[in-house]
Amino acid sequence: MPYSRAMAFRHLAGEHMLAPPPVLRLGSTVGQAVDSLTQAASDIVVIVDAEGIPCGVLTEQDVARRVVFRLDSDSPLDGVMSQPVRVIRAHDLIFHAIARMRRAGLRHMPVVDDRDCLVGMLTLEGALARINGQLVDQIESLSRPDTPGGMAEVRAAQLQVAEQLLADGAPAPEVQALVSHINNDIYRRMLRHCVRVLTEEGRGLPPREFCLLVMGSGGRRESYLNPDQDNGLIIADYPDAEHDKIDGYFLELADRLTQAMAGVGMPLCNGNVMAVNPLWRKTASQWQAQMDYWLSRRNPAALRLSDIFFDFCGVAGERRLAAELRDYITVRLRNNRSFIREMFLQDEHFGVALGLFNRFIVEKDDKGHRGELNLKITGTLPLVDGIRALALLHGVPDTGTLARIAKLQDQGVLDKDEADYLSGAFHHICQLLLRQQLTDQRQGKAVSNYVHPASLTDREDDMLVDALKAIRNLRDRLRSDLSGELF
Repeated sequence: MPYSRAMAFRHLAGEHMLAPPPVLRLGSTVGQAVDSLTQAASDIVVIVDAEGIPCGVLTEQDVARRVVFRLDSDSPLDGVMSQPVRVIRAHDLIFHAIARMRRAGLRHMPVVDDRDCLVGMLTLEGALARINGQLVDQIESLSRPDTPGGMAEVRAAQLQVAEQLLADGAPAPEVQALVSHINNDIYRRMLRHCVRVLTEEGRGLPPREFCLLVMGSGGRRESYLNPDQDNGLIIADYPDAEHDKIDGYFLELADRLTQAMAGVGMPLCNGNVMAVNPLWRKTASQWQAQMDYWLSRRNPAALRLSDIFFDFCGVAGERRLAAELRDYITVRLRNNRSFIREMFLQDEHFGVALGLFNRFIVEKDDKGHRGELNLKITGTLPLVDGIRALALLHGVPDTGTLARIAKLQDQGVLDKDEADYLSGAFHHICQLLLRQQLTDQRQGKAVSNYVHPASLTDREDDMLVDALKAIRNLRDRLRSDLSGELF
């Protein structure tokens, strides 16, 4: 696979954006906009509100069509700018930006951060220059219409692209990030579809700002194939007297969304960790109160729910609501050793698949997988849980396992060798799991988290032993650091 193809499916928009264009505040004049375009030799100016959030753009074409010989220089800019403005987030994949610009006929797209503030600019010409022409059709296959049928096509194309990338040597965590990005994009587009249908039915637009959350592996951007739904909603605060009306709308929206996602191949969560459950559908203030309650109770139920929730990320709507909640949680958990100890001990039974003399511990009870290794339950899960505990303890806001390891090394919590071994363990186990899942998918088998030791080469076998030893050492260290037990 040419490098340009891999880049389009693995690189983020923020890695290829240009510097921000000229910026003007709301209330500026047409004359100020023209002066900014001229002085900066730019063909676009972005208009932002008092918080720096883009709310419109004005291009050279807009000036030619709407301004020249029509308006005085002191005319308000607000009336002629193009709005609402379409944006791409810095951590979204660049192929999403290409697809959106092509679909909307745009030559530019502002790049924003998680708080919606402008951080750069992408141009369609520049983005297309980074890929080969043959790839455009494949990008289009991942950018079908915002309908259930269109998203089902995207899910099918997603598996093909993932398989191609893995076959051409892309690291498994990057393929997982792609799968997660595409799944989260499906969430966004199905959400738009559901809002559109509700509006057409006379229910109107959402009565408050909100943010759709994805939790678990999707929130970490570490999804394997065929994940189920783990989602929630943050709703902007509203008066108690309006609860029935406002929450009723969002319950209906959540029900439409979860059913639509199930229809395109993402099963409903057996544990009901979905926005249709009021536990996972709250206002911003209620979420903070919920966190305070969980932190104070520390019973098994509170610990289990916290463990599910802590890896959330905002994927649609007003993502600043998710960023603000993440800030709150990071502050509340930093150095909260007692709660993190209880949470870690709650999952202590998830040991690694390595026994005496470093022999693999294989499945004995499940007849369908007897003799195989469950590399999620006895591999990635104890690693993810352990790194999460360290990250929360030391105030690391990132949710991805590799990002957390890197930040913990930067802080000196993990030394260079520990970080290298743990990152290597994550890469290797994910590679084995994803390869097996793609093989199962091709052969029409049920996709699972099991890998047979006989399918490994001698080198892969040795690397897996080293990976599991590194994870075991991490958990021994955590148990000692958090509980005071000696080993």
